[in-house]
Amino acid sequence: MTIYKKLNDLGIVLPPVATPAAAYVPFVVSDSHIYLSGHIAKKEGTVWVGQLGLTMPTEEGQLAAKSVAVDLLGTLHAACESVGRSLNDISRIVKVMSLVNSTSEFKEHHLVTNGCSELLGQVFGEAGAHARSAFGVAQLPMGACVEIELIARIKNT
Repeated sequence: MTIYKKLNDLGIVLPPVATPAAAYVPFVVSDSHIYLSGHIAKKEGTVWVGQLGLTMPTEEGQLAAKSVAVDLLGTLHAACESVGRSLNDISRIVKVMSLVNSTSEFKEHHLVTNGCSELLGQVFGEAGAHARSAFGVAQLPMGACVEIELIARIKNT
């Protein structure tokens, strides 16, 4: 089954690459790796604002992280296309780094980040299993609740 069929079966429509909000590019392809810049959570097209442990429960944070995963997939698709490839050519999701806007008392950053990790596993299967870091931070750009970046490996031709 192709990655695009899996996405369709999950009801996921890949979004276009978001315009960077500062001085950076959305992705860099270097040899066999694709580096995606941090993507912030969005809800209905706008920044998903919130702070875990204060204005948002863990379960909502997981949904926000899942929404970031969808945006990451859209950018990963564009990165693949930029080198004449597709998501079917991704051999591994190598690393995910998650930043969770949270209070100093909040201790479930790893559970929030599962929203992203679990979707990547559903889409890529075994190739979606990745190394990961999840951090709590005092604030994120525009008050976003979650920001996630990703590194993927593309198959050699």
